[in-house]
Amino acid sequence: MAERAHQATQAAGASRRDAAPPARPSRASSMRGTYAALDLGTNNCRLLIARPAGDGFVVIDAFSRIVRLGEGLAATGRLSDVAMDRALAALTICSDKLKRRNVTLVRSVATEACRRAANGREFVARVLAETGIQLQIITAEQEARLAVTGCHALLEPGTGPALVFDIGGGSTELVLLDGESAGAPHVGDWFSAPWGVVSLSESEPHSGNSEAELRAAYGRMRARVAEAFAPFAATLKARGVADGGRLLGTSGTVTTLASLHLELPNYDRRAVDGLIVPSGAMRTLSQRLAGMSVAERARLACIGSERADLVVAGCAILEGILDLWPAERLSVADRGIREGILRTLMAHEFVKP
Repeated sequence: MAERAHQATQAAGASRRDAAPPARPSRASSMRGTYAALDLGTNNCRLLIARPAGDGFVVIDAFSRIVRLGEGLAATGRLSDVAMDRALAALTICSDKLKRRNVTLVRSVATEACRRAANGREFVARVLAETGIQLQIITAEQEARLAVTGCHALLEPGTGPALVFDIGGGSTELVLLDGESAGAPHVGDWFSAPWGVVSLSESEPHSGNSEAELRAAYGRMRARVAEAFAPFAATLKARGVADGGRLLGTSGTVTTLASLHLELPNYDRRAVDGLIVPSGAMRTLSQRLAGMSVAERARLACIGSERADLVVAGCAILEGILDLWPAERLSVADRGIREGILRTLMAHEFVKP
């Protein structure tokens, strides 16, 4: 995997403030201290702080805020001052949490917005100067692999190929798994499409004065997604796996739709993470939301005003994935890059007896 241990501690901006592990390590005792993973995306800023526990970890603190760092990026090619200020405010909170929790090893990554923006590296330098957080702008492939590491445990049991996807704010990552090696998923291929919920919403707005106009706009969104996915569709066909199989999604889109499917009055991670939903139900919900106005969507539980304008773009991308990979069911994950980072850091820290 691209995120090897020495990369995590050197090139990836991981920092250590702790002593070496004990002389006689065990699986539970060979890792010391507190670990953190920070993911600054096009739409969200998320932080997890955890301690090792058995073969996994226990979260001791978390933070998530919608910052819309990529707002306006499609039009200007740059991160706006307002968007950078929003992200810096969230990162300042993250920095305070890292200090307060005495984190011993942290990795902080930035994804599509910083990859694409002409001033992305300038922003990363500003973040370091103002918050002390050292962001690493990771590649689309690194992003995809981290997401798989974080959520693949929720794949339905079975054999044969599987597709894992992550609908982000500025891009969508698709990862084809074609088997396992020593219990870990084997990546057969991967693909990154330039559309996420923010970039697609800005480039192909979902607007109209009637349901017919809104559905026409949704059709244009779906056409853009299909065009972007076409090269990967050809790859799947060439590999002979275009008929689909197991499917796992991690993103705000799939967790939001899963909440609507369950008719939850408020979002509940325990009910959503690991849920398996019929793909047809997700399509029905997507079509329903596509015919509604922003105000109508904002009144729905688990969407609200923060997600109301972006969720339809996520629906268009999700339907494009279901066209690409016609699975009967969709496994839902409320975990991904941050969990992948934590597992990678802890695997590095594990010292074999």
